[in-house]
Amino acid sequence: MKIHALTQGFDKEFEKIAADKSISHRFAIFSMLCESECVAKNYLLAQDTLNTLEIVRNLGALVQRNGDEVRIKAPKSLNSPNKILECGNSGTAMRLFMGFLAGVNGFFVLSGDKYLNSRPMKRISEPLQSVGAKIYGREGANLAPLCIEGGELKAFEYQSPISSAQVKTALILAGFRAKGVSHFSETKLSRDHSENMLLAINAPINLSENGLKIEISPLTKPLKPLNIVIPNDPSSAFYFALAGALLPNSRVVLKNVLLNKTRIEAFKVLEKMGARIEFKQIHNDFESVGEICVQSSHLRAVSVSENISWLIDEAPALAIAFACAEGVSRLTNAKELRVKESDRISAVVQNLQKCGIVAKELDDGFEIQGGVAKRAKIQSFGDHRIAMSFAILGLKCGMDIDECECINTSFPNFLSLLENLGAVVEK
Repeated sequence: MKIHALTQGFDKEFEKIAADKSISHRFAIFSMLCESECVAKNYLLAQDTLNTLEIVRNLGALVQRNGDEVRIKAPKSLNSPNKILECGNSGTAMRLFMGFLAGVNGFFVLSGDKYLNSRPMKRISEPLQSVGAKIYGREGANLAPLCIEGGELKAFEYQSPISSAQVKTALILAGFRAKGVSHFSETKLSRDHSENMLLAINAPINLSENGLKIEISPLTKPLKPLNIVIPNDPSSAFYFALAGALLPNSRVVLKNVLLNKTRIEAFKVLEKMGARIEFKQIHNDFESVGEICVQSSHLRAVSVSENISWLIDEAPALAIAFACAEGVSRLTNAKELRVKESDRISAVVQNLQKCGIVAKELDDGFEIQGGVAKRAKIQSFGDHRIAMSFAILGLKCGMDIDECECINTSFPNFLSLLENLGAVVEK
């Protein structure tokens, strides 16, 4: 894919961005715990989330789609399907289904594409195995394909060594089928969509005041059905916020965006760098939702080491902001980036160096000196966030990016929105 540099600024409002991927996955999975039909409007119709719909269908759910409206009716009992449950490129789907299926009678096989099947799963399989789950796979159930022989689970007391919403949600789902009351804790708050959604449908969980400790009781009856409108994904919206900040004489308004504090940390970092950003809450149902306005700004260097789990998905895009800022920026405490769809630390640094930017790998992040980027041939490593981040840099200097079909895993209308800004894109 070739991106040509924009020759003039823009003033745009975007209503239809990408629906939130995290909430779309969770809607499909949590619907399997509910007493009657669940409905979601603005469900994300991307490869990852469509795979999740197909998995719940293969588990016995009735799934109906009408445009971006999705209806799911859980089966009375879950199927043990005669096929592999394909997660595609989605670590979220694989990890959440591991927790969901661990306590279900039956035999299940989870697999994905070549990138997903090389990502670590022991952070989920190990705590589940410790409470009685039978999970098999390569390297001691660290690498997919994974086989799950569901059965009886013991109640647990688990303190997570990492801040991860995927680990937390998988353990909550397992706790619903455990024999007794379970407890989960983490040292720093990870993204909390699961708790917000589950509390809204009367799931048997109790949170400590700071949200770091969760008490999980077994499910004794089905949950209240979900009926939601899924907001736009702030991780997707961030690319266009970045474009608005970086391009001269530009302004962008991003509408219907999830404003959960654990999801807008990247915007807050951009704001610290000098970006002119305004947040406006429109409504607050199970989540805070509103508008974000970003205007052209002079960016200054920043060091980021806190709340990393709140901005982990946006880290490659933040690296682009660092590359265009005045001074030397650092991101640390982000070793998790090494085990995403690609090694995002290495991918970011290698590609920025190709663009003439001084960038250095750290063990747990990167250090980037702001400068003037030049057009280059970028390797995406099949990673949607690497491809999209360098596409935004391409708006300033032009860019050639390989394997761009990976963008469809999370943001199928990304390129059309780029073109809406005035960009010329050759696919």
